[in-house]
Amino acid sequence: MKNQNTIGVAIIGTGFGQKVHIPGLQAHHRTAVVAVYHRDINKAKAIAESYNIRHACDTIADILALPEVQAVSISTPPFLHYEMAKKVLQAGKHLLLEKPTALNADEAKELYQLARDKGVIATVDFEFRFVPGWQLFAELLSADYVGKKRLIRIDWLGSSRADASRPWNWYSSQEKGGGALGSLGSHAFDYIYWLFGPVRRLSAHLSTAIPTRVDPVSSEVKPVETDDNCLLTLELADGTPCQVTISAVVHASRTHWVEVYGDRGTLIVGSENQKDYIHGFRVWGSQPGKPLTEIEIPQRLVFPKNYTDGRISAFIRVVDRWVQGIETQQEIVPSLREGVYSQLLMDSSHESQRQSSWVDVPELEAFLADDIQIP
Repeated sequence: MKNQNTIGVAIIGTGFGQKVHIPGLQAHHRTAVVAVYHRDINKAKAIAESYNIRHACDTIADILALPEVQAVSISTPPFLHYEMAKKVLQAGKHLLLEKPTALNADEAKELYQLARDKGVIATVDFEFRFVPGWQLFAELLSADYVGKKRLIRIDWLGSSRADASRPWNWYSSQEKGGGALGSLGSHAFDYIYWLFGPVRRLSAHLSTAIPTRVDPVSSEVKPVETDDNCLLTLELADGTPCQVTISAVVHASRTHWVEVYGDRGTLIVGSENQKDYIHGFRVWGSQPGKPLTEIEIPQRLVFPKNYTDGRISAFIRVVDRWVQGIETQQEIVPSLREGVYSQLLMDSSHESQRQSSWVDVPELEAFLADDIQIP
């Protein structure tokens, strides 16, 4: 049941927005979806009617002018994030932004600084921080379960783009922020930072397994400009090597796996759930010479309610953190600061690909404080 302190939220982005943002925000006890934006007013009205949302708008200005709107969620394609988020922040509204934050780290940095200047609470939907298995994994790492880290291996193997007949869209366009690195790597870079700390340098090899797709509008065969395979080697600030393999075009049984090997033990979080990238994560650990054993996830970390689409369960926890920040007027984690760092690693990966060499990653604080730029 909503209370009188309910936060009115407007929805910008109605793909992922309809699947996850609207149901998640409507389920949270402190938020109410009061408006929805679509550039086609008839579609905006149809969505509003379907979800019992009061206002439907076809301009961002109209959304931001509504007095009921205190906060905005944005889940549009990446190339629209910067301009839309900038308008939201300039209007003094709180912001929940999908990843990747923007098209480059400079845009992300500007949004972070704008949010701070305006005194609003902005977060990025880095949902793995809120998944029970991952939270247990983080706790065990913090408790020094593995000891001194010697090697980290990450595999994230999916089939979302494996069908060569899937049409060309923004995901295939470099200037629109498409590709597996932006879609999946943005998450991976955030949880690497969360779990293991900053990255000192990296080497990236990005490739495209399906080089062309058919444009559904023109029926023409168009080149795919973006990556669907990413092979990344990272050296963490503490010297630990980290190998990351990301693919959006493979049919794999081990869909998402993170392995940490240390001098005192091994720790693994992984899922074989190919239909839902949130549900299904389990945790295993072992000490030297002992078999790998599953570690039960404590009840205090388990989702209080499961949804058919697991992304909603994790998203509600993101909203919960966001609401806490809005109530206390204290910057939260993750904020746009973490979004900047994820973007910084993506920019460094693209630079490594261009140079065919290792690239040093700027320190986040130095990047935020100075005019350090990725070429």
